[in-house]
Amino acid sequence: MYSDNNDTLPRDIGFIGLGAMGAHVKSVYLDPETGIIASLSRTSTRPFPDKLLIDSSTIDTATNLHVKERLSTFTTSFYDAPVSGGVIGAVNATIAFFLGCSASDANLARLTTLLQTMGGKVIPCGGPSLGLAAKLSNNYLSGIVTIACSEAMDMGMRAGIDADVLASVFAAGTAQNTICDVFNPVPGVCPKAPSSNGYTGGFRVQLMKKDFGLAMDMARRVGARNVLGASGLGVYTAASEAEDCRDRDSRVVYRYLGGREDWLHRRKGIEEEGK
Repeated sequence: MYSDNNDTLPRDIGFIGLGAMGAHVKSVYLDPETGIIASLSRTSTRPFPDKLLIDSSTIDTATNLHVKERLSTFTTSFYDAPVSGGVIGAVNATIAFFLGCSASDANLARLTTLLQTMGGKVIPCGGPSLGLAAKLSNNYLSGIVTIACSEAMDMGMRAGIDADVLASVFAAGTAQNTICDVFNPVPGVCPKAPSSNGYTGGFRVQLMKKDFGLAMDMARRVGARNVLGASGLGVYTAASEAEDCRDRDSRVVYRYLGGREDWLHRRKGIEEEGK
């Protein structure tokens, strides 16, 4: 973390953050009393271009670019590097970093070496704020797939298909995706998934609501049409407010949509009756 102690200025890394909202990030950097820029103004009389400032917050791209502009007096080496992979990826050090720089950036090797101590893949996304644009695009897609997987699993199970069989069908067919394969929203299908542990230990539904909303804001700014966006945001907003879903992993939308969670117990009961 950044410190206003003069002894810290020669260090290579100035700041790494995981702020939840753009307002938090603005405060950390821009607060006139406690912000990083105010601290730098008091303690440094010269630029230090070799210092890397890395922010891993998932916020709006406009805030990121504004902070970068304000920091330019001291360094141009400010990078957005949001992460993906969830709690499981963080624990296993397999998270991916979406880096807001080009493949030819002079600092890419240093950035990659540093970030790979915490995660697996480091993907340069093209330039400032584009790491965030990539993360928001990724989470929009992930959120849509989660809802679709929840609906499709519930539909097939109500038609009489065993949940494990249905998941195997999706894995073998054109519907194959990581949500169904690794983070299946139906409890019991993927034993290590948050859904099989009371929807705990994952990416909270409120955070998915936030990121989904940020993605839709970005789409409006760039002129992209999201025909599923309003419906998806409505689902995550309602699930975030539901008492039995709030503060749980975002795959809890399966519960919000009325999905059957007792299928495994019912299957075992049928098997016992058949003996």
